Amino acid sequence: MLIREIEKFLRSTGMPASKFGRMAARDPRLVHDLRNGREPRRRMVLRVEHFMNKYKLEMPNAR
Repeated sequence: MLIREIEKFLRSTGMPASKFGRMAARDPRLVHDLRNGREPRRRMVLRVEHFMNKYKLEMPNAR
């Protein structure tokens, strides 16, 4: 489930939810909406997963 992966990412990086949403999908409410039941489409899932993977590779020392 995408929200679980995002929550894990946020904990490990210390990144605020709104910043994550802005950086991953240009939507500062993304995480809030997912927490409240929003169902992302496949394209959004792929975009967010790509962002998290790329961020982890580029920022290996991030918390």
